[in-house]
Amino acid sequence: MHIAIAGNIGSGKTTLTKMLAAHYGWTPKFESVDYNPYLADFYEDMERWSFNLQIYFLNKRFKDVVEISRTDDIIIQDRTIYEDARIFAPNLHAMGLMSTRDFESYSDLFDLMMSLVSKPDLMIYLRSSIPNLVAQIQKRGREYERSIRIDYLTGLNERYENWVKEYDGRLLIIDVDRIKFENRPEDFQEVTDKIDAELFGLF
Repeated sequence: MHIAIAGNIGSGKTTLTKMLAAHYGWTPKFESVDYNPYLADFYEDMERWSFNLQIYFLNKRFKDVVEISRTDDIIIQDRTIYEDARIFAPNLHAMGLMSTRDFESYSDLFDLMMSLVSKPDLMIYLRSSIPNLVAQIQKRGREYERSIRIDYLTGLNERYENWVKEYDGRLLIIDVDRIKFENRPEDFQEVTDKIDAELFGLF
C-alpha cells in the first residue's frame, strides 16, 4: 500500500510522515532535501537552476515510485511526483523562471513516467495559509530557505488548491492551520481517525 503526503513548503509533511510511520508501523520514504546538489543554487538564482532542480526531483521521485510499486511494505511518502509536475514546474514557468522550451520537455518526460506507474492508495493534502507556512519555515531555520519569496509561496498555494480540485484519486485534506498534530495529541488522533476511515472503513 502507498500513502503519500502532499503540501506546500513548511506545511508539515516530514513531521506527519514520521508520526504516521511510528503510529502505524509503516515504512517512511522521505524527500531528499539536505543532499540535493541544486537546491541552494536554485534559491540564489531560480531562473538559472529551475530546470536542473526539477529534473533532479523528477528523477528521484520516479525512482521512489518504482521502488514503492515493487515492495509489499506499507509506504508513507513525504511529497509526491505529482507536486513537481503539477505545481512546482508550472509555477516556475508562470513566473518566467523556467523557459517554455524547458517546461515542455519536462512535461513530456513526466507524462511518459506517469504512464508507467499507479496513483497512491491515499493522498493526504496538508492545506495551510501563507502566514502559517512562513512561521514554520522560519521556525526550522534552514539557511537556503531564508530567501524564499512570498509571491513564490503564494503561487504554489494557489496551484495546490487547483490541483486538489482536479485530483481523481482517494484524497484526504487536513487543515494544518487548525489541526496542530505535532503539538496536540488530540489533533493527531483526529488525523489518524480520518485515515482509518479512509483506508479501513468505519466498521
